[in-house]
Amino acid sequence: MNLIDGFQQLATAPDGVARLRELILSLAVQGRLVPQDSRDEPATTLLQRVRHEKDSLIAEGKIKRDTPVALIADAEKPYDLPVGWEWCSLDQIAAVGTGTTPPRDNRDYYFPPSTRWVTSGETGQPFIENTAQHVSDLALRETSLRVYPAHTLIIAMYGQGKTRGQISELLVPAATNQACAGIVLINEETYHRRYVKLFFEKIYDEIREQAAGGAQPNLNVGKVKSTLIPIPPLAEQARIVAKVDELMRLCDELENRGRLEAEQHARLTATLFDALAASESSHALAENWARVAAHFDLLLDRPEAVDALERTILELAVRGLLLPVGERNGTTSLLDETTTANSFEQADGATDDSLNVAPYDIPLSWSWIRFGEIMRDLRYGTSAKCDYEIEGIPVLRIPNLKNGRISTEDLKFGVLTTQEVARLALVPGDLLLVRSNGSATLVGSAALVGEESRDFAFAGYLMRIRLREDVALPTYILLALETEGVRAQIEGPIRTTSGVKNINSTEVSRLRLPLPPLDTQYRIVDQVDNLRCLCADLRERLSTRQTCQTHFAEALVGQAVFTAPLAAGTDDLAAAA
Repeated sequence: MNLIDGFQQLATAPDGVARLRELILSLAVQGRLVPQDSRDEPATTLLQRVRHEKDSLIAEGKIKRDTPVALIADAEKPYDLPVGWEWCSLDQIAAVGTGTTPPRDNRDYYFPPSTRWVTSGETGQPFIENTAQHVSDLALRETSLRVYPAHTLIIAMYGQGKTRGQISELLVPAATNQACAGIVLINEETYHRRYVKLFFEKIYDEIREQAAGGAQPNLNVGKVKSTLIPIPPLAEQARIVAKVDELMRLCDELENRGRLEAEQHARLTATLFDALAASESSHALAENWARVAAHFDLLLDRPEAVDALERTILELAVRGLLLPVGERNGTTSLLDETTTANSFEQADGATDDSLNVAPYDIPLSWSWIRFGEIMRDLRYGTSAKCDYEIEGIPVLRIPNLKNGRISTEDLKFGVLTTQEVARLALVPGDLLLVRSNGSATLVGSAALVGEESRDFAFAGYLMRIRLREDVALPTYILLALETEGVRAQIEGPIRTTSGVKNINSTEVSRLRLPLPPLDTQYRIVDQVDNLRCLCADLRERLSTRQTCQTHFAEALVGQAVFTAPLAAGTDDLAAAA
């Protein structure tokens, strides 16, 4: 399969458009994006003309004398070029310099500000017009600062993150700091400058690898100067730049289309799944499910849609709608029979009349309860200092709560009193709930204690909830705590103290939960577990498909780069989009 035939697969693969951009630049600088024309003036003539102009500028004292350039050996040339192209070093076609940072302790070097001063962090945009800092005329006179003219190319030689290797273009005259190299091309024609710029965009990763140093690797001016560039005839440079612009616009359209499709998909998923979760009867559920089933392959074609389906499953579970009608009621609840299915008793002197109204209808044998009604014990954890090296009791922390279960991979230990050990010892079936964290989405999240953490203690920003096992199944309560309605109750009263978000035991005890009879809770948990397994399998299949798409895209790009010229097919490429 060639690139044209596989275009849609490439464009829709993970990071496919980014790979397409890389491919376009690769083909451009190899002479395989547009046709060659034997009537074009060869690059050797352009380089001779540039050499003559550079010698004149040196003689006039406008630029510094450069070091004679050695002939580039065949072994040094990265790849073969078309007829009419030539390899040269950047130093052959440009004057390359750098800048400096005037001493910060001399305020007069920065005030009054007169000239824009570029730092490497400002090379992240294609063009530089405004800068965050300026230098004064005194700094220009007394330091080694140089003012580069408009249309100078600026490359970052070092900087944080992705900065090193970025290239931008000045739209106005400006000086730079020492982390930037200024590239003033001898030939000032626009297409020549744009071709050189796109070449540096193509080799971004390669030039970053040339950096040396420890904590902050950096390039130097010598390495920038010695960069080898494939130079096409000037007329072909113009055709290349025009074609790259055309194809990059196409990539922009593909990205916008992808974002629009993702937004539309998210709206469709939300609409159908929200309707499914809001089903108030078996009949309504069947109708809403039919709508979802009609679009199943379209809806569940990405992991985030499977996540939405799993959330919907939980909502249906706590409404009793996952089970057949005959299995929803189970045996009579052991809770106080005065708490009826679709009424809610105010407690603790609450004055909010809305608390008397059930959030939604539930089966007749179910009860709306306060969380505190089914607790045997609720308590906070230890405030003792914990560390990896302490010889003491294992103490569970927030990082040990993962996806509703306890992980013992990252344990710390603490020295606790005998009373604390007895009071805080965990047993299987306990729930640990986060009461304090910087993230609101983590506050109220819970995990079920198993045999792996029996007799462990727990930290102070967790609370342990021990349930009445005669009426409540821990795994069912864990599901209920994840539902949208309960999460809204948790996040509503959250307070922030010094950037930390908190919920207390009283607020947790007052959470409203739908409680089925115990035997029904078991059936619900089994059903949810089965459906979650199906969701996990679907995610795995989607992940495998995306991996295959990625490998296919890599192979397709590799084939396009290393096989026959694509120049004749770029119009078809645009049409394929």
